[in-house]
Amino acid sequence: MDPFSPEAMVQAQYTSVLNDYSTSDYSTSNRLPVQILQYRAQCALRQYDEVIGSISDSDARSTPDLAAVRTYASYLQKPSASAVQEAERLAEKEGDNLSVQLLCGTILARAEKAEQALQLLAKHTGSLDAVALTVQIHLLQNRTDLALQQAKSARSFAQDALLVNLAESWVGMRQGGEQYQKAFYVFEELAQSPASASAMSLVAQAVTELHLGRVEEAETALNAALEMEPENATALANKMVLDAVMGRDMVEARSKLERVDKEHEILADMVAKREAFQAAMAKYSPKFEP
Repeated sequence: MDPFSPEAMVQAQYTSVLNDYSTSDYSTSNRLPVQILQYRAQCALRQYDEVIGSISDSDARSTPDLAAVRTYASYLQKPSASAVQEAERLAEKEGDNLSVQLLCGTILARAEKAEQALQLLAKHTGSLDAVALTVQIHLLQNRTDLALQQAKSARSFAQDALLVNLAESWVGMRQGGEQYQKAFYVFEELAQSPASASAMSLVAQAVTELHLGRVEEAETALNAALEMEPENATALANKMVLDAVMGRDMVEARSKLERVDKEHEILADMVAKREAFQAAMAKYSPKFEP
């Protein structure tokens, strides 16, 4: 695995990013990129306190990359207006810095400031990480056309890169039809290869299997993902969906997800839909004919 490649993060190989490399093994000029990648892996593993505690105020003031990391970890730990404002400040002052583009762009996107995030990410120069994040934001905007345009444009500087194939597969999942099968081939290859196998690769494979109507195969992949990472929130959320599709009780999967991530979007969506249903019911009162 190349420590300078974004593919390890996209494949959710966070433990490998932390364990396989030491910043001391690299030249002074290359230590910071490896350190930033490791900080991102720690954030993905919810080790926010460790990340925040390891970056001093003076380091954050002198190094935009570290300032972006600390702001990113703080926001993920507890989203706040002050963290968003700091991300905006860094974006304005240090917008040409790749770490600022990626991490502050993520904060802005999560804070529903998608256009600001896209403007910041547009400053990148040949970053597949930035392309991947841009594609994800466009998909959240339901702009599949723009997401596909971004993925295709990346082929001009990264023709055979795995991340480009992944980006096109994400878009294909939105397009549906025969694109599900194409996406499946990509995710299955990732999930089955020892070099790229991860819980998230298995979840992606399971989701494509489910869209293709292969419920049993989807369950096998999800179970493998949960065996690898029992507290993987994305796997647990998809387990809830699978249980619903199969007509099973979702209580166990839901309770596990609530313990792992009580603010997960699928839980919030279920609460919002329940409240909307209750509000709709309140508008009507039953009438009984004598």
